[in-house]
Amino acid sequence: MADYEQNGEIIRGDNLEGQRAWCHIMYGLHALSALSGIMTSASIIGAFVFGWPSIIAVIINYVTRSNVRGSWLDTHWRWQLRSFWFAALWLLVAGLLAVTLIGIPAAIVVIVVTGLWVLYRVIRGWTALLNRNPMPVPAG
Repeated sequence: MADYEQNGEIIRGDNLEGQRAWCHIMYGLHALSALSGIMTSASIIGAFVFGWPSIIAVIINYVTRSNVRGSWLDTHWRWQLRSFWFAALWLLVAGLLAVTLIGIPAAIVVIVVTGLWVLYRVIRGWTALLNRNPMPVPAG
């Protein structure tokens, strides 16, 4: 495992295994929410944004993010938060579109496309984590 520098101190890569385990838990919680959207009458995006597993994952993310600052895992923390908040934004857009009768078809398209995007983000992020690869996110 590669070492990395954090706050001027060299940190051994194997010291991140606990944080990597938390990252797996967070991806698992997000996946559980998304799957509940597939398996129930809820939409993927609705279950992802309003489901308890994803909300718990976001709380864990915010509480533990300082532990991974400056490491390759920091990109996964940001990837998950960006996925959640962009999904919430698009759900809000869909809700605003659905208020008008003419916007309902557009709202349905937004919900379906964003649901597929959420699945992509969870699968791509978790696969990269399994392979110990960082995610391509803008600098924080």
